[in-house]
Amino acid sequence: MRPPTHFGNDITNTESNGDEQNNNNNNNGNGGNNGGNNGNTGGSNIVERLTQMGATINFPIITGRGIIRVVERCDDAKENNNLDLSECELIQVPDAVYHLMRHTELKTCDLSGNVITKISPKFAVKFNLITDLNLSHNQMAKLPDELADLQSLQMLDISHNTFITLPAVVFKMPKLRELKANNNAIIDIDGDEIITSESLEVVDLRHNPLTPMCHDLLKRAVVSFRIELSEREKEDWEDLTI
Repeated sequence: MRPPTHFGNDITNTESNGDEQNNNNNNNGNGGNNGGNNGNTGGSNIVERLTQMGATINFPIITGRGIIRVVERCDDAKENNNLDLSECELIQVPDAVYHLMRHTELKTCDLSGNVITKISPKFAVKFNLITDLNLSHNQMAKLPDELADLQSLQMLDISHNTFITLPAVVFKMPKLRELKANNNAIIDIDGDEIITSESLEVVDLRHNPLTPMCHDLLKRAVVSFRIELSEREKEDWEDLTI
């Protein structure tokens, strides 16, 4: 069976790695080619195994370290129910991951340190039992409403992204206790939304460019959970010493 010949650039940032590997093979002559073939053995075996299992996502013959890492970590998750896909150069969660994890009841999912811009609505359907979701250090500015179906989620980390406001869906997660949203670009927050949560215990909003009005509102807010804020820097016109 000949494996498919492409993975798709919507999965990982492996194109540059592939070009570099091809250049190295060409420069090294026959010895380089032999080394390249040996290096591709693991990737080709993974592709063949996924194809035999019925996977519909296309993988390249030269998968690159990123793809191999994803598959290996999926194998680990089958043993410990904790999926760690951090720092895998992902721009989204590959469909192949959902396929590999279809018989595993995941408890945690770590997608931090990638270049993910969005989460698919089907994430909540496939991984609806997770209690801990780490989306930090990515490039996300919004979350799908379907994440409200994560009925067991207790900790959500969306820090170090590009959110300009807190996504309303976080207040619809029935068991969410801790929300980390520090180090984003959050300017303002709907006060009515934040009061509606009955499960939250702490919301971390430090290191966000909150407007003075929003900062003061949150600092005085009477809520059942703790709101962590950085000290507000005074505007130039507020500093009478200038």
